[in-house]
Amino acid sequence: MTSKPFFSQTVKKRSARRLGSLSPESQRILPMFTASRLLLPFAVVCVLIRGTNCPAGTSDLDVLVYGGTSAGVTAAVAAARMGRSVALVEPGRHLGGLSSGGLGMTDVGAVHTIGGLSREFYQRVYQRYTEPAAWPYQRRKEFVAWLPKIWGVDGPRMEELQAQFLFEPHLAERVFDDMAREAGVRVVFGERLDLTSGVHKNGARITSIVMESGREFAAKVFVDATYEGDLMAKAGVSYIVGREPNSRYGETLNGIFPFPPAPFPKISPFVVAGDPTSGLLPRIEPKPPGTKGDGDQRVQAYNFRVCLTDVPENRVPFVKPASYTPLDYEALARLIATMKNVVPGPRKHAAVGLRGNGGDLGVNFELVPNRKTDSNSGSEFGSDLTGRSYGWADADYAGREKLWQEHKNYTMGLLWFLAHDPRVPEPVHAEAQRWGLAKDEFTDNENWPWQIYVREARRMIGEEVVTEHDAKGERLAEDGICIASYPLDSHGVTLYVDEHGQLWRERGFFSGGKPFPVSYKALRPRATECENLLVPCCLSASHAAYGSVRMEPVFMMLGHAAGAAASLAVERQVSVQEVPYPLLRERLLAQKQILDYAPPKGFASDATAAPKPVAPSDERLEQNLQVLVERKIIPDAEYWRGHAVKGKSCEGGQVAGLFVAMAGQFKAVSGVDEAIPVLIEKGLFHSRDYWVPRAVGGGNCSGDLVGGIIEKFVAALPAKAQP
Repeated sequence: MTSKPFFSQTVKKRSARRLGSLSPESQRILPMFTASRLLLPFAVVCVLIRGTNCPAGTSDLDVLVYGGTSAGVTAAVAAARMGRSVALVEPGRHLGGLSSGGLGMTDVGAVHTIGGLSREFYQRVYQRYTEPAAWPYQRRKEFVAWLPKIWGVDGPRMEELQAQFLFEPHLAERVFDDMAREAGVRVVFGERLDLTSGVHKNGARITSIVMESGREFAAKVFVDATYEGDLMAKAGVSYIVGREPNSRYGETLNGIFPFPPAPFPKISPFVVAGDPTSGLLPRIEPKPPGTKGDGDQRVQAYNFRVCLTDVPENRVPFVKPASYTPLDYEALARLIATMKNVVPGPRKHAAVGLRGNGGDLGVNFELVPNRKTDSNSGSEFGSDLTGRSYGWADADYAGREKLWQEHKNYTMGLLWFLAHDPRVPEPVHAEAQRWGLAKDEFTDNENWPWQIYVREARRMIGEEVVTEHDAKGERLAEDGICIASYPLDSHGVTLYVDEHGQLWRERGFFSGGKPFPVSYKALRPRATECENLLVPCCLSASHAAYGSVRMEPVFMMLGHAAGAAASLAVERQVSVQEVPYPLLRERLLAQKQILDYAPPKGFASDATAAPKPVAPSDERLEQNLQVLVERKIIPDAEYWRGHAVKGKSCEGGQVAGLFVAMAGQFKAVSGVDEAIPVLIEKGLFHSRDYWVPRAVGGGNCSGDLVGGIIEKFVAALPAKAQP
């Protein structure tokens, strides 16, 4: 898509010069509308510089990092700490990307695989929260006592690790600011790449990049740490948007991925229920997306991770947006109408579940400190805006602004719908009205996150492509620069109707894998395309594998590795492809990056807790778990011995991964929706009604029931597979 600047370069340059004459306070209060940190105001370009002073014509840089995401900060800090001159250019006016933009309930994966600057970030968050001033609306002691096990970390474990993975947006931003400032990084805000002619190259080397304001940055090595990969794309590096066919890399989770109609077979997709002539509800496609496993350009849904609170003095009530259209929420209303006893109730990890019985509606209420939430999409037809993310990656700034505003309006309308719409039961109204936007978050953006959740955009096609074979342990990179450990996770992609008028979905997938090293080759383009660029966020990975590596702790580790590699390229005066891996590995290990799947020795905060002795009454469970380990159904027994027991509960995402691995012993399956019927057929349980809403990320499953299923599964295995 051709870029269309909002106004002429001449006006932009003049505006930027005038801004320099304003006081710091005047610069700070100038209005700026941002979308995914990339959208600048219509009337003025605001150039803010924080940290070490950055001269107007910066041309003496060793490393230029474009994009102030979490990966951008760690890349810049890593290079600066290694003695390089570094500038971090952020198109918006905040550092941290999604980690400071609302995602405060971290997708951890295996906690002992998080190292380096990523671990340092979470340790600094922990230290901030040891200060009494960090707790205006809650006592720290109360929060630590409440904290349930999330990815193996509860209150006592958090104290042991001295690392905190649940946090408020503003506190995360302060930590990122501190890290950049202390390292001497030159941070430049309010400058975004000219998408028409902003990348200057000499052969396969980038010599400089030019902003829309006309400002130029020259450096020896560049890092594109944006979620969209704008610098990478404009530098002529090969990339893909969407899903590869399964056949390309021999995968099973890639490509078009239809799911059965359940759990909403009774929901009509038509404007007038049951009347095809009335047209389809918003965002429902009129035909199937194609053949299962074929590639396409569709992208998983985006949303906002809104920060809500029920503290009256810190609460901003939900407002009905001017664009509110009841039809946008008709599918959710029809889903609610099929439910019984929709009454808010307790939910693990959260303040409440609007549906009751551990379930959510529209959004969830996952708790972070000070009675705030990191509210993700909470149900079918929730805040994930299915079908409206396809054009984001290659859009120009105006196109992204439009999509950003559409997502905001939709989400604001969803919150108002839950609190006021007559199609919603009154008990839900009453609970939703107790909540509002947090008044002390995103204070320069009407308490709304500036960062939209770009779950996936461009993905580089580099020297090495990370695939699901890596995530499943079928291939082991020999030049690992960090460990990814989160399950393969893709959110919804498409809603559509078949020839019978039945509503279908592509819900994505959540498939268990195992911790795996990410290759250094996945960070760098082919040498023929660019020899001085590294790409930590839009790295070279298939759609399937990207579902694991796209998590913020991994982005920070990838950024750290990119910064270290950039520094070595400068030090040795070589291309990024020629950086010796043994030397890079040596430097990363010295900087406490974790490169092998094992708890690091001599690094106390990374030591995993010693397994508790198994009581005699648990001997049978322990035997069953050892069978699962031997059959490679689970990597180890630690989580399940503590959760798959009476009186305990298992996290839904963990259960989903377990079910997929179990079903895979009998039949090839692509996700939990396909796994559940297989397990029913094998007699492990009798109904899908309990498991469908619970065996999902953030769900809550009875530990006693899971333990029983494990026992039945082991009994169903061929005798030779048992010990």
